[in-house]
Amino acid sequence: MGSDPKIHVFEEVAKHNKTKDCWLIISGKVYDVTPFMDDHPGGDEVLLSSTGKDATDDFEDVGHSDNAREMMEKYYIGEIDAASVPQKRTFSAPKQSNYNPDKSSEFIIKILQFLVPILILGLAFVVRQYTKEK
Repeated sequence: MGSDPKIHVFEEVAKHNKTKDCWLIISGKVYDVTPFMDDHPGGDEVLLSSTGKDATDDFEDVGHSDNAREMMEKYYIGEIDAASVPQKRTFSAPKQSNYNPDKSSEFIIKILQFLVPILILGLAFVVRQYTKEK
């Protein structure tokens, strides 16, 4: 590679959020997808809704083909300055295994997801037994 990729600041990239001027951040890279707006199979609204944030999850959730990934190369215009991305969603940081308070609420939700159906089943069974005897 000749020159280093241009580093873009999040605030700058976030301004490119129109059909005629659309930049996306995917996996730490910045893409100017403006020329692709009309050709995107998912429509341009999808692309516009992914502006102004890290669109990696949006991109991955759709499950783009290798072909799509290759096409992206021609829209690549540089890297995102990870430090400039708002910390709402941790920027492609590896999942830390150390304790965080969210884990306990996740655990409670998992237990509830398991217990609630059992309670409902038990209740239905009791009601059935009760109505049978009448």
